Amino acid sequence: MEYLRPQRSAIILVALIAALGTALALAGPYLMGEAIDQLVGRDLTKLARMSLLMLAAYALSSVAQLIQGVLLAGIAQKAMRNLRAALFERLQNLPLSFFDTRQQGELMSRLTNDMDAISRVLTDNAAQLFTGILTLIGILGIIFILSPWLALGSMLVFPLMIGLVGIVGRLTRTAFRDYQTRLGTLNAVLEETYSGQRVVLAFGQEKAVLERFDAANQEVRTVGVKAMTLALLIMPMMGILSNLNIAVLCGLGGWLAIKGLVTIGTIAAFITYSRRFAEPLRQLGNLYNQVQAALAGAERIFQLLDTPVEPEEATGKELPRVAGKVEFDHLHFSYIPGTPVLTDICLHASPGERIALVGHTGAGKTTLVNLLSRFYEQQDGTIRIDDHDIRNVSRDSLRRQLGVVLQQSFLFSESVLENIRYGRLDAGDEEVFEAARLAHADGFIRRLPQGYDTLLSERGSNLSEGQRQLVTIARAILADPAILILDEATSSVDTRTEIEIQKALNQLMKGRTSFVIAHRLSTIAHADQIIVIDKGRVIEQGTHKTLLARGGTYQRMYTNQFRDQHTTGDRTEEMLQQTRTPDR
Repeated sequence: MEYLRPQRSAIILVALIAALGTALALAGPYLMGEAIDQLVGRDLTKLARMSLLMLAAYALSSVAQLIQGVLLAGIAQKAMRNLRAALFERLQNLPLSFFDTRQQGELMSRLTNDMDAISRVLTDNAAQLFTGILTLIGILGIIFILSPWLALGSMLVFPLMIGLVGIVGRLTRTAFRDYQTRLGTLNAVLEETYSGQRVVLAFGQEKAVLERFDAANQEVRTVGVKAMTLALLIMPMMGILSNLNIAVLCGLGGWLAIKGLVTIGTIAAFITYSRRFAEPLRQLGNLYNQVQAALAGAERIFQLLDTPVEPEEATGKELPRVAGKVEFDHLHFSYIPGTPVLTDICLHASPGERIALVGHTGAGKTTLVNLLSRFYEQQDGTIRIDDHDIRNVSRDSLRRQLGVVLQQSFLFSESVLENIRYGRLDAGDEEVFEAARLAHADGFIRRLPQGYDTLLSERGSNLSEGQRQLVTIARAILADPAILILDEATSSVDTRTEIEIQKALNQLMKGRTSFVIAHRLSTIAHADQIIVIDKGRVIEQGTHKTLLARGGTYQRMYTNQFRDQHTTGDRTEEMLQQTRTPDR
């Protein structure tokens, strides 16, 4: 109702047209009864007049229904547009932690299947619901005016009809809610399998994937059969009760006609009204089932709309252009209460410094930069940029100061040009080209079929992993940030491309505070500070030379990596020697 309220005037107009159409439709059986009585009395002139009036009533009723349907479709679709926009906006403002515990396919099911269930009710069924209620009220009034005794006879069956709708409807709603949930799970399986299709094929897991899909599909089928069976019970049971009501009317009406209390035309009108009364009840029973399905979807949609967004502090002010001083002061963080991920982190980065974060997988490196970006909110301790507590500034102004290149590159289904321009939407084409040149991406981009105008497929899958990473680096360069976050930015490129990118990044990092997460320790040898993190704690801190001289964890990591690289190189050379063909 909240999303329909802005269209109150249009809804009132539709209600008036629906009331007029219903009144005209209900006049038909009354005019038919009058026509029968005129036929019995052999008054052909009045018979012709009644017939023409009946024709006009039904024709105008049909026109009213057509106009009402067109207007209601516009109202419903506008409301659905606003609801979809509100849901999408809410998803954009939910914290990252919300998506960590949700499956993408299940969320997409809410945006599609659940929305469709509501749309069908508003577009196709709202008019029937309104006119059905008007019809029931109108018929009740007319039949009591025509013959109170016959009307009371009709009332014997109607309570059974209404009770049936209520009982079956409650059961149906529960079943449809379960159905929508299972359908969301099935969509999640589909989305995950599609996204990981290369992995499925690479490991030959097609059979396992099919079994998983079949299990989810079978659950949808089982719950769907239950929901549809309950929904289909309404119509035949209402038909039985409707026929029972006609039998009652024929017996009671015949007896009253013999006594001279009603005319034959009145009995015919009653039978028609009885059928008309049962028809909206049957429709309402069917609509009730569809409404239950829509309500089940609406519960899931409004559950998202009621999810708290990222809290924006009342004192959240605009962060001015910063020099790049960053301080982590006794920082603590955990995703799950009681399981710390970061413990008492204290770091200081001066403007323009390059800070390398190293450590084993899961040590907490990415979590640290996620907190700096406010993808998650710190729990204890403080993060300051140029002496500004980042909790007291708006997220938008903070993130405009940051340039982020993630380990997993993500590109949109747009042109290469627009993917790079995503870093700064007001950038001109020449600025985009320059950013691509600095990222050493200009060469391969110009060799694409349409160059910078080449459209990328979903997630940029028509580019290699290295090319995708180059485009994301160009995007970060274009953003011209004060602080850079490079999370394994060169991990997916070959050695030659890595050298070229490293040169561009070295140029880019001049004068900017940079946080570099790297597993290849050779790439961070010239960092101003190297921070070694283990199990969420800073265990070593210093330059490359001082840490090597200390002979601690960093020295062991570097020595092991250096030895592994040489071992791999020797094995590769040995394999090449074995495969070479002797000279002839």
